[in-house]
Amino acid sequence: MNDNTPDLSRRQLLMAGSCGFGHLAFSGLATQQALAGQSTVIDKNHPLAQRKPHFAARAKRVIFMFMQGGPTHVDTFDHKPELKKQHGKQVNFSYDGKKFSGKLMESPFKFNPCGKSGLMMSELFPNLAKHADDLCLINSMHTAAPAHPQATIFLHTGSVTFVRPSVGSWLVYGLGTQNQNMPGFVTINPLNRLGGAQNYGAAFLPAAFQGTRINAGSNAIPNIKHPSMSPSDQRKHVDLIQKMNRELLEQKKVNTDIEGVIESYELAFRMQSTVPVVMDVGKEPQAVKEMYGIGQKETSNFGLQCLMARRLAESGVRFIEVTLGGWDQHNGLKTRLPLNCRSIDKPIAALMTDLKRRGMFDDTLIVWGGEFGRTPAEQNKFNGRKHNNTGYTMWMAGGGVKGGIRHGATDPTGWTAVENKVHIHDLHATILHLMGLDHTKLTYRYAGRDFRLTNVYGDVVHDIIA
Repeated sequence: MNDNTPDLSRRQLLMAGSCGFGHLAFSGLATQQALAGQSTVIDKNHPLAQRKPHFAARAKRVIFMFMQGGPTHVDTFDHKPELKKQHGKQVNFSYDGKKFSGKLMESPFKFNPCGKSGLMMSELFPNLAKHADDLCLINSMHTAAPAHPQATIFLHTGSVTFVRPSVGSWLVYGLGTQNQNMPGFVTINPLNRLGGAQNYGAAFLPAAFQGTRINAGSNAIPNIKHPSMSPSDQRKHVDLIQKMNRELLEQKKVNTDIEGVIESYELAFRMQSTVPVVMDVGKEPQAVKEMYGIGQKETSNFGLQCLMARRLAESGVRFIEVTLGGWDQHNGLKTRLPLNCRSIDKPIAALMTDLKRRGMFDDTLIVWGGEFGRTPAEQNKFNGRKHNNTGYTMWMAGGGVKGGIRHGATDPTGWTAVENKVHIHDLHATILHLMGLDHTKLTYRYAGRDFRLTNVYGDVVHDIIA
């Protein structure tokens, strides 16, 4: 590691372990403390201890909403009147060495000016439209690949070619956790495919920094409670095992596997008292659950994820990811896209409202988007669109970004980014910047060189920062 890494020795980092439950960091606390972000004090050299950012941060936490499949930007957040004029026109052109062709298709959905800012948004988001003045639409996104597996992994890790740590892992590595009783990085209902655990893995970073996978619902983490043994008996059991592990470590002098087991056993034991408290959304007022759409067919799944995200954010988790698949609409766009949008519209609006009520919106960075967008050309008899990685939309809100603005642009038909282009490396650099981290200095020495999330690329998009 070089001088720019957080103040942790390599041995201290390795003690976080790379096996067992090394990625979980919980500790016993009273129910009333869990959601207040209070924690027991641990050694400042612990890998998950809170660390100072490089400079004053605008955000304390990130909620990343991953819409897997590639949401069609020209039907949601990128208004293109030119498509209506050229509907049905055959087009053929090349861009960046790639050839495109097809018949242009106007959006089947109306766009309306929303909020005082007049942001043009699709009619598919009536609830989110009420928060238009909080949204920063980035209409000039582009990424490395038009295939789902590569683009998904690239969005999460900044690399397609090699296994690299996810953006959430880098954040926790740089900042630690706000609450030592909770993991720094949680992913709710993550994908089992398209990279799977690689999307929230720590790769060469110690396992303490990888994402903790949980389910949306009552069984958030399976086997969280021992079926028969009391906490005191479990403590005695763990103490005996740890005593033997430490004796073995004294014999071996240095053994990162043993160190990892010691750390992971402690974390696995301590997590039992915290997770049930934070994940118990049943104690939320009925009005709050209804606001998120929980119990309603179309919104219940994502609404539950959003409410869990708020509770995790409230408890001090640094990086929270929620996921909704099904945006890969090569066909059935006219019926499937409205369903997707209804699934998220009410829950996201509720989350933003809830964060504002609790005074958390301004220091919570919300990031929404998929791995790429879709073409303005039609597919399957004007009822679908193909993949498009050369121009699409993501948006941010809260956490130090300007609201009610549109940054960058695609060409008049929405095929490729042409103005103030934002690459995934730029997106990652900007997220880290808003969290108080310089992406060029957040490095980790591995295999003889210093690695970083953005590799040797990336520029902070200062124009969108408030």
